[in-house]
Amino acid sequence: MKLEIREYDKELTSELMDLLLTADPDKDKVIAYFTGSTVLVAQEENAIVGIAILSRNLDKEFELKNIAVLKDYQGKGIAKLLIAAIQKLAKEKGAKTLDVGTGNSSLAQLALYQKCGFRLHSIEHDFFSSYPEPIYENGIRCLDMVRLRIEL
Repeated sequence: MKLEIREYDKELTSELMDLLLTADPDKDKVIAYFTGSTVLVAQEENAIVGIAILSRNLDKEFELKNIAVLKDYQGKGIAKLLIAAIQKLAKEKGAKTLDVGTGNSSLAQLALYQKCGFRLHSIEHDFFSSYPEPIYENGIRCLDMVRLRIEL
């Protein structure tokens, strides 16, 4: 597999939206943070197989807003490569910390972020309770946003 990670500066296509919605089912929120953020894609030949979105929250604080990999490409280290590229990019932009948030029910994602060096930071209770449809993963209702942080 010849994989390239590069910055993406084109429009949000329906294919990319579908991929981003696998990680965040709120279309309006995805559109809002896609605009004005830095987008990296993992590309194999001409096909985008993964995407990550970096956003600046405060002067030295950045956030990984979304990361998603096509189902057939999961478990091959692509998310870890995207996270490493996002960390490098955030540091180049002057970040001192990089945050990421995920649902309390997102067990694989919680493990992934910790494997990449993130540490548990805070919990936003009932963050997902306002989503249009209830989210269930691993038999758990997703209600709370678990925030993780890494010092850069």
